[in-house]
Amino acid sequence: MSLKMEFVERVAAGEKIAPLCREYGISRTAGHKWFKRYKEQGYAGLEEQSRRPKSSPLATAEELVIGTLQARDAHPRWGPRKLYLLLRRRFADATPSVRTIARILKRANKVRERRKRAPVSVIEQAPTVKAARPNDVWTADFKGWWRVLDGTRCEPLTVRDAASRFVLAMVATPSTVEAVRKIFEQLFRRHGVPSAIQCDNGPPFISVRARAGLSGLSAWWVSLGIRVVRSRPGCPQDNGGHERMHADVCAEVQSNPAATLAEQQRLLDRWRQDFNHVRPHDALGGKTPAEVYKVPERRRATAKPYEYPKRFYVRRVNGNGLVRFRSDDCRVGLAFAGLELGIEVLDALRVRLWLHDLDLGILETLPAVDAACFEQTVTRKHSRPRPAA
Repeated sequence: MSLKMEFVERVAAGEKIAPLCREYGISRTAGHKWFKRYKEQGYAGLEEQSRRPKSSPLATAEELVIGTLQARDAHPRWGPRKLYLLLRRRFADATPSVRTIARILKRANKVRERRKRAPVSVIEQAPTVKAARPNDVWTADFKGWWRVLDGTRCEPLTVRDAASRFVLAMVATPSTVEAVRKIFEQLFRRHGVPSAIQCDNGPPFISVRARAGLSGLSAWWVSLGIRVVRSRPGCPQDNGGHERMHADVCAEVQSNPAATLAEQQRLLDRWRQDFNHVRPHDALGGKTPAEVYKVPERRRATAKPYEYPKRFYVRRVNGNGLVRFRSDDCRVGLAFAGLELGIEVLDALRVRLWLHDLDLGILETLPAVDAACFEQTVTRKHSRPRPAA
């Protein structure tokens, strides 16, 4: 305080502010501010003042905060949206917004953090896929959705042959296992079964919380002898050719949406026809995909049952995702319903599950108990000791 008084007195006596600011080690802004307060309020203006802003538009009144916390205590399972509707009956237009209520609850530690479940199946390395001939590898993905002019959502499934770049399908369909499986059944009947299918880690292709990351769709692929190749999460470059084709669809079809979904499908079919039969590709030496996609022998989807090693037990998974083994119903997942699994016994408590040549992991089971031994144990346990002679 004494330095401020000395500073403003010297300025009032006629000394220049700039040299004094350098002498006292302060900025010119601070020097002019002190002298201005001194002229307006005297020595009282040199006292330290609060740095709190004059207005706090994001601050919420104390009454509203208390009312929000009381409503949360009365309804601990209600979220911000329900609390907002409840508080609006009390505070009307002064009610905090949903986001403000969420912020109040978080600051007061009233929000229970959800436990994040780690995925069971994770891909960490880039896949190595070589497509030397047509039908060696198919790539499948859903194109990012858009809305047609009547408001209907359009999200086409695209399937492409990696070797020839031939687009096998481009169908606007729901992203469910049942709908996508019907499309692949048609493709398998028309073009045969590929050796491998590459896809990303999203539904309906993959379920990262299931055994081996298989969904009902990809488990069916494996049962047909198709190898499932998964891209790394968040790495579209692992399936770069397919994503490049999606970029063309975005620029040439999605940018000019049709009036209805049916009309949009006709435009997708027309674009696929032009892509396969008219457009030359540099990677194919100037040929069109239709000129390269020639499959002399198509492998059919009706393959004979897979022959597991003789030491394996073979069990069929029922409709509830359970397999019966060692007098116990073991859960393996609904993705494998109706499929035959190979069971390799490791020891008295553990077995390893196989779907064809794909390792599904270890399953803990109850040990088989011999009935005669069980009866003998029960009889010995409940028998009374004989009295002494």
